[in-house]
Amino acid sequence: SSFVLCAQALPATCSNVRPAAPINPRPSPSTNPLKMQPCDPSSAFFGFMGVTSAIVFANLGAAYGTAKSGVGISSMGVMRPDMVMRSIIPVVMAGVLGIYGLITAVIINGKMEAATYSAYSGYAHLAAGLTVGMSSLAAGLAIGIVGDAGVRANAQQPRLFVGMILILIFAEALGLYGLIVGLVVASTAEGKGKNLCSSYA
Repeated sequence: SSFVLCAQALPATCSNVRPAAPINPRPSPSTNPLKMQPCDPSSAFFGFMGVTSAIVFANLGAAYGTAKSGVGISSMGVMRPDMVMRSIIPVVMAGVLGIYGLITAVIINGKMEAATYSAYSGYAHLAAGLTVGMSSLAAGLAIGIVGDAGVRANAQQPRLFVGMILILIFAEALGLYGLIVGLVVASTAEGKGKNLCSSYA
């Protein structure tokens, strides 16, 4: 090597010369890029936030729809008590939104595994929870406003009943769309999110 030749020829000038490092060293097992990284325990935070988002936002929408429609039913029932049971439909449709969030939260929680939970699964479950929760919240706002005005108008003009029901159905469909997309995202993430990281346990 150059260090050996320099030491034989000029020993006094070779103090700053170091032997060259070997070319293409073999990577150690600890720095092997092909080795699967351990799963990040903080990924479960996103999954649990998806569970929380699904049930909390869906219940917010259901609560607003129930309260807003209930105010209209109570005001209408003073003059037309015979139409109270017929006007209870907006309250029932608002309550279904809470069931959407409950179903999604239970499904997401059942798919979470502590030791092998990847970041991909956490993000997917967060997206699924937000999709269902925010869609149900929007549907609850629509059902509450339409139900309040609808039952008051229906008490004065009974022929508006069919139109009110159609509007409520399309408002409820918004929450159903979010439920479908959320379940698809949560179910497909189970297969796509596996074997992305090794167990940290």
